[in-house]
Amino acid sequence: MAEVIGNPLTWAVRVLGRGAHHVGEGAGEFVGEDTAPIEIRDLRTSDLRLALRRGVDDFMALRTDVMFIVVIYPLIGVLLTWFALHSALLPLIFPMIAGFALLGPVAAIGLYEMSRRRELGLPTGWGDAFNIMTSPSFVPIVVLGVYLAAIFLVWMLAAYVLYNLTLGPAPPSSIPAFVQDVFTTGAGWAMMIAGVAIGFCFAALVLAISLVSFPLLVDRHVGVLNAVITSVRISLRSPVSVAQWGAIVVVLLGVGVVTLFIGLIFVLPVLGHATWHLYRQAVVSPVRPKTP
Repeated sequence: MAEVIGNPLTWAVRVLGRGAHHVGEGAGEFVGEDTAPIEIRDLRTSDLRLALRRGVDDFMALRTDVMFIVVIYPLIGVLLTWFALHSALLPLIFPMIAGFALLGPVAAIGLYEMSRRRELGLPTGWGDAFNIMTSPSFVPIVVLGVYLAAIFLVWMLAAYVLYNLTLGPAPPSSIPAFVQDVFTTGAGWAMMIAGVAIGFCFAALVLAISLVSFPLLVDRHVGVLNAVITSVRISLRSPVSVAQWGAIVVVLLGVGVVTLFIGLIFVLPVLGHATWHLYRQAVVSPVRPKTP
């Protein structure tokens, strides 16, 4: 049975208080106190299927708590789209939505913690997703999240520059006019082809550095640098499987987006839980896992 957390305001104050207490300790976690070697395994297609299956199992077991947490992300997607449509940022709608995947690993932090607790047989509820805020690992997780946010901003800047070099710099007069320009002009096709190529590079970079880095930081006190290096090592060691995983993520997020973001309520938790289990397949578990 999940822990009773009481009044939400009281619970939030308690969590933030514990988190502030750990900030000083967390500064040392940037380098990492866990100096044990991080042993990795080859990833195979069967590992991806197993991770997805276990991700679905976690979602089904925790669906009420999980959906309470992730319902905010579709709302954010809708608000971002509305903002773009009403602020002359129409050309950036697709890059904005596509860039959502770049921030996905950060959005799933609470899901990793819930999967970790369920794996250990601990009581697990939506409140436990925020336990990471009271952990010394919170500081390195925030630092790595800031790096991903910076990559997202660079991606948006690249998309803006690309539009200005092709169909811009004047904003489109309307949505139908913009769609027509994109699909019926040479400049529009140039923008799409170059945009896909540039977006692929950004996505590959983020996938390589975040494949297992966030789950590893949740699980062990290894520090940001070690977590990122481990993620890159796995990507270089099993490039085909990692590319397949990236394709799975893109397809599932695409399904979530084309359903007017409603599908993200189901897609995000499954992918988040599955990423934790993919981490378990790729990184050999320590003998003594970190306590919450």
